[in-house]
Amino acid sequence: MEKKRLVMVGNGMAGCRTLEELLKIAPEMYDITVFGAEPHPNYNRILLSPVLAGEMTVQDIILNDWDWYRDNNITLHTGKKIVKIDRKARKVFADDGTEAEYDRLLLATGSNPFILPVPGKDLPGVIAYRDIADTDAMIEAAATRKHAVVIGAGLLGLEAANGLALRGMQVTVVHLAPWIMERQLDKPSADMLQASLEKKGLAFLLEKQTESLIAGADGRVSAVRFKSGETIPADLVVMAAGIRPNTTLAESAGIHCNRGIVVNDTLQTYDPKIYAVGECVNHRGIAYGLVAPLFEQAKVCANHLAQYGIGTYKGSVTSTKLKVTGIDVFSAGNFMGGPGCDDIVLHDPAGGVYKRLVLEGERLVGACLYGDTADGSWYFQLIKDGQDIHAVRDHLMFGQNHLGDVGHKGQTQAASMPDTAEVCGCNGVCKGTIVKAIKEKGLFSLDDVRKHTKASSSCGSCTGLVEQILASCVGGAYTPADSSSKPMCGCTDMNHGDVRAAIRDRHMIDIPTVMRELKWKTPNGCASCRPALNYYLISTWPHEAKDDAQSRFINERAHANIQKDGTYSVVPRMWGGLTTPGELRAIADAAEKYKVPTVKVTGGQRIDLLGVKKDDLPAMWADFAKAGMVSGHAYGKSLRTVKTCVGAEHCRFGTQLSMGLGVKLEKMLFGMYSPHKVKLAVSGCPRNCAEAGIKDVGVIGVESGYEIYVAGNGGIKTEVAQFFCKVASDDEVMEYSGAFLQLYREEGWYLERTVHYIERVGLDYVKGKVVDDAENRKALYERLLFALQDYKDPWLERAEADAKSELGREFRTIAIKQAMKA
Repeated sequence: MEKKRLVMVGNGMAGCRTLEELLKIAPEMYDITVFGAEPHPNYNRILLSPVLAGEMTVQDIILNDWDWYRDNNITLHTGKKIVKIDRKARKVFADDGTEAEYDRLLLATGSNPFILPVPGKDLPGVIAYRDIADTDAMIEAAATRKHAVVIGAGLLGLEAANGLALRGMQVTVVHLAPWIMERQLDKPSADMLQASLEKKGLAFLLEKQTESLIAGADGRVSAVRFKSGETIPADLVVMAAGIRPNTTLAESAGIHCNRGIVVNDTLQTYDPKIYAVGECVNHRGIAYGLVAPLFEQAKVCANHLAQYGIGTYKGSVTSTKLKVTGIDVFSAGNFMGGPGCDDIVLHDPAGGVYKRLVLEGERLVGACLYGDTADGSWYFQLIKDGQDIHAVRDHLMFGQNHLGDVGHKGQTQAASMPDTAEVCGCNGVCKGTIVKAIKEKGLFSLDDVRKHTKASSSCGSCTGLVEQILASCVGGAYTPADSSSKPMCGCTDMNHGDVRAAIRDRHMIDIPTVMRELKWKTPNGCASCRPALNYYLISTWPHEAKDDAQSRFINERAHANIQKDGTYSVVPRMWGGLTTPGELRAIADAAEKYKVPTVKVTGGQRIDLLGVKKDDLPAMWADFAKAGMVSGHAYGKSLRTVKTCVGAEHCRFGTQLSMGLGVKLEKMLFGMYSPHKVKLAVSGCPRNCAEAGIKDVGVIGVESGYEIYVAGNGGIKTEVAQFFCKVASDDEVMEYSGAFLQLYREEGWYLERTVHYIERVGLDYVKGKVVDDAENRKALYERLLFALQDYKDPWLERAEADAKSELGREFRTIAIKQAMKA
């Protein structure tokens, strides 16, 4: 099949990201030609500030080197500006006479700096700050000149001013507005930022209107005059007063423009053969100047160039992060508020902290943070998702506290940490390593950082710190993925919710059907999507969908936890934490018979045998079966334990029979698979000796019945369970708890703990489904009991299975015969 011709005008970040996305999904569809006006391959424009500051070189910020274009068979023309588009002939013309024909044309012409229309604007020494040439000019001027004036105190202007100051120039920032960064900060936070920058040596002149730029004896700019009559010296003037979409080429070709090249939700212009992305675009009346929205546009545009036709761009919520070393500033959404809005403000000038949260009804619509931006990503996620914050409004100002409790010495502010500080305790990754990877490899997402450094890829405790570091390096280019639309994995563009709904609505009962019907990009899926699909199928269609063992992780396939030396951990179930002399004798016998090196009491009131050889598992399970013991599922995304205190059976303080109830709950839920592991606890009185307050379901006995708590977690980040309801009897505990867990099983996303499920949908929503709706509660409970009926102990099944059967093959030793020499 003959390839189509794709020509891209503009060789910047938005355009090249579109090509990267296109090459992922349709690598053979186009012969691609790229024209760039600059003499460089695609580079990270965001990191021009560190180059100016002397922290990086131009080579360090290259995103796609010359080899990338060659390896992807892309014809690259650098230093050539397209000056004409012949839409009828489908051809473009460069300023040196080069021509190229196209079947599809992608315009990524970016933006132009706004130059103040004042006398002297064309003098030598007056420059903008948009590209490598501008940066080189500033570096050259800083080596021989003394006084710099930066006109404009927005993001770019302050970063330029900081870089010039670090190179030894005396810098004055001139701004027309009453405070700096007025589009990104309110006045209190801007004043605090200005004070910090003044300590770094910058001077500020606010509410000043430039009248003219004055030439010196050598014809170069020497001073700036204001309309007030005041004059200040200037050997270098940097115009950073904003940008305008570059629509000159599009307008000359008759393409509809209105403060940008007008595009629809597929990034298509009024000419169906021509697409546009980036700062040159006007989408629904908005032209975006930050990188994150442009990358979102790139993905949608690539989807349509590849003729998938399923992506739409609906606009972006943007956030701001200043890239000045040692200063934490964050803003997002409507942080200025207005009619119908409420403000929550924390202002501590002495402590260097300012937080302003803007609420509209029960939703967060804006955030402005200075000094402590640890929860910036969380606030931004709440804004993007439009989540109802009613349940957390009282402590919203104090943040999610989403950093884990351990692994990073309690650090919560990334900017103040030295490069040598350890961020990821699991993998021994320090801040400097993360920063270096972000800058050298052009990383923009948390997943990218995880892949290249392993930081945040294990327990996740340091995720908040890594996000702060990422935001401080790339500023507004970092946007946390929209939790409601993030794809399951690279095999599909569908999110977990869409896939679950499709499986239910289309009655799909096996993985091949799901992948075929939902147009999976890969033939067999991956290690991320296959376990999720398998869970969604068996939880949606119990006793009908076939459990695909090969789509489970090794622990669930082997029904034991694999250890670092290749041996396994075996944990028999002890109902409600109770055992008998016979069971203990069986455990001791097994430990001696199979030469188990370590026997340990677990935190879940069970006994763990560590170091069991895989070959011995079926025989050990058979021995346990003879003693009446079954799998403890300590390896699965399933019911783990129901922890109990001794309760009223023995304790003089007990009000309810906690051990008996715990046993009933655990036997009812035996074999229950779920999105993630589930732990329960039953305490016989409010002294709560079973630690029910940090379990997925916690039951606490009181004189008049039981209080039920949900969505607790005692792991990486301790989360206290939330009060759910109060009931009078054991049967009600079973029904309410079972209904809650079934709702979680049906609606939770794979690997989503109950605490995160509740965080996503809201406790009030869950109460409405379970506590307030008796009919729905009973239906959920009945579906749970139906799903769990006739469940067989997996240990016994495998112990009794023939070695050649599907169940037995997992544990069969394969003999390897040594080849005989002739």
